[in-house]
Amino acid sequence: MAADLHCHTKLSDGSVGIEDLIIIAQKSGIDTIAITDHDCIAGTVRSQIIGKRYGVNVISGVELSAFDFDAGKNVHILAYLADSPDRLEAICKKTSVARKRAAQIMMLKIAARFPITSDFIISHASGSTNLYKQHIMHALMDAGYTNEIFGDLYHTLFAEGSASNILAPTKYPTVEEVINEAHGAGAVAILAYPGKNNNFDEIDKYVEMGLDGIEVWSPHNTPEQTEELTKLCKKKKLLMTGGSDFHGIYGTKTVTLGSYPMPQEHLEKLMGYKAKKKRAQRKLEKELAAKE
Repeated sequence: MAADLHCHTKLSDGSVGIEDLIIIAQKSGIDTIAITDHDCIAGTVRSQIIGKRYGVNVISGVELSAFDFDAGKNVHILAYLADSPDRLEAICKKTSVARKRAAQIMMLKIAARFPITSDFIISHASGSTNLYKQHIMHALMDAGYTNEIFGDLYHTLFAEGSASNILAPTKYPTVEEVINEAHGAGAVAILAYPGKNNNFDEIDKYVEMGLDGIEVWSPHNTPEQTEELTKLCKKKKLLMTGGSDFHGIYGTKTVTLGSYPMPQEHLEKLMGYKAKKKRAQRKLEKELAAKE
């Protein structure tokens, strides 16, 4: 049994729709997936309904953007199995509005630099809840200025070290705020791909904030980092998850759905985690009451 708990669709910066993604999972022999669109829970109910139709278990998920202002790093938190997904709507909307403002600025800069219109760029984000860099690059591909999403032109336009970048700042919530919001919705909070954002030095701090686990199996973690994270999770008794970070043609790496699966035993631990925590809490409350 295979599980891929990190997948993106057209609702954010993926190139594949929900139903097509689920069909790919079914035909690939993947039993369980989580659709974790960026700061977007719009597909939660629909994906689970479609999943049942095709015999694929779709657990609720969302990838929440955050920023560690002390470390100066981006941090992504995967929130799974929310009891009340709607309670994540506020933080998702807040980040979405900030992202739209930044995207508007970048789009105007692109339209001023290349002979394409804003409407042409926006048409490439059809179905998405926002405008992402991949949509801008796809528009430039169709206009003939590049033949790839993540090539030289991408780095010229979007790399922080590029003198010609068009980046606009996006204000994200703090890591602690995101973890608290995830827990407030009854979700499990997992640190996504530490290898991508170099979040290793901050893990202890995030655990103190209530982090429940780490995404260990990921195309963004090297084999050495995967081994290091496995040892760390065992030592600190953290959940371990895995996923391909599938984006279709919009991915920074060529990966297929299910190419970074999590072992069945760890999927079972995730699925039973909240019940285990509740039992431990009830036991603690009884012990405290007995001492009074």
